[in-house]
Amino acid sequence: MTVQDVRVLDTWSRRRPGWMVVARKEFTDHILSVRFVALLMLLGLVALATVYTAAGALRDVAPETTDTAGMFLRLFTVRGGPLPFSFLTFVGFLAPILGIAFGFDAVNGERAQGTLPRLVAQPIYRDDVINGKFVAGLGVMGLIVVVVTVLVAGLGILLLGIVPTLSETVRMAMWLVAAVIFIGVWLAFGTLCSVMLKRAATAALVAIGVWLVVALFGALFAQVAADVVSPVDVSNPASALDNARTELTLSRLSPVTLYEETSSALLTPQVRSVGLVTFAQLDQAIVSSLTVSQSLLLVWPQMVGMIAAMVVIFAAAYITFMRQEVRA
Repeated sequence: MTVQDVRVLDTWSRRRPGWMVVARKEFTDHILSVRFVALLMLLGLVALATVYTAAGALRDVAPETTDTAGMFLRLFTVRGGPLPFSFLTFVGFLAPILGIAFGFDAVNGERAQGTLPRLVAQPIYRDDVINGKFVAGLGVMGLIVVVVTVLVAGLGILLLGIVPTLSETVRMAMWLVAAVIFIGVWLAFGTLCSVMLKRAATAALVAIGVWLVVALFGALFAQVAADVVSPVDVSNPASALDNARTELTLSRLSPVTLYEETSSALLTPQVRSVGLVTFAQLDQAIVSSLTVSQSLLLVWPQMVGMIAAMVVIFAAAYITFMRQEVRA
């Protein structure tokens, strides 16, 4: 943000709340930036490739399939061809890059340019700066996810010749909300790194490093911790179940696990549980698909958990920023 931009913000802020002024300016800058175009093209191309291969796999098995419920949604969950991942897995693994990319230099970038002292001056208050930047980043990420999902759905309609039903459309809309919340967690973390670290490059490295550790080794850490908290006793079969429950509970501390459980339940109507299921329960279960409201109730705790994580991390960034000294 240049000095001229700060003067424009000063004029706008006399007409509307400060955080809305900052959010509008930041949103415009993001849309016109090379970063936005590059990320949109990268995500769009890979997403279209995953859906193209998935559509080919679905066409091969379509003549032998009798259950067509949720067929359109399988475009997002089925992998096929040379790509080893589905669209859902791709979003879960790389979408946090969106949050980090639009958050790692939110504050320290202003410090480096020397515009932060002017930005926090009256009538733009200090809390309006960080609130506006976070809202703008969340809005840009939501726009990217919506555009990519619409492109994917359009390609799926052309390849399969299947139009999504109303319930499938509602499920995709709810998944979009969950995906934006998930990315918002990493936006808040990127903002926290930007507030606490003076250099943007250092903030980016720390944020990406934490994301890689959580995404790649989160399940391993949960398993090791579960073995310590609830070790398996060979003479006691119930200890294995306690160990599995402890591991699942610890793994749900990661937003990646919460996102995966939410996405699988929303985009797969046949998923009836996201917890542990014993063989006795599986044998007695009735094979059927859940309604949209039932799937939402199933993953409502996971969505609340992601919202809570986003709020807590952003609150830490907010408090830290409010307590920092801003020098001219």
